[in-house]
Amino acid sequence: MNGEKLTFGMIGAGLSYIFGSFDSMLATLLIFIVIDFVSGFIRAWVKKEFESRVFYIGGVKKIGILAIVAIATQLDRVVLGDNIILRSVTISYYIANEAFSVLENYGGLGLPLPKALKNALKKLKEDNDNDN
Repeated sequence: MNGEKLTFGMIGAGLSYIFGSFDSMLATLLIFIVIDFVSGFIRAWVKKEFESRVFYIGGVKKIGILAIVAIATQLDRVVLGDNIILRSVTISYYIANEAFSVLENYGGLGLPLPKALKNALKKLKEDNDNDN
């Protein structure tokens, strides 16, 4: 029992060091990544367009998102000290992208989407694209 606690404690500490604190931004990003992955699968399955290669590439991209968040977190530590500016901007960018992708997936299935939500996400995506 104590060995399990130690193992989980070490894993949690390692993840916290790599990604920063498990705050609402990181939690939101993780939730959106899962929703996007599932909604993409559902869309492909319903439209009979499922390809395991595309599904695999989508999973690799999600891992890439987490790697970039980790890089931004570490750059904050090295360059900016205790500030979490790069991490926050990076996570915000990917939250907007994942949310937009979810809307595309469900919109592609014919699900009506609130116009205000589509407009807000479109604005976020345009702002993020302009920052690049």
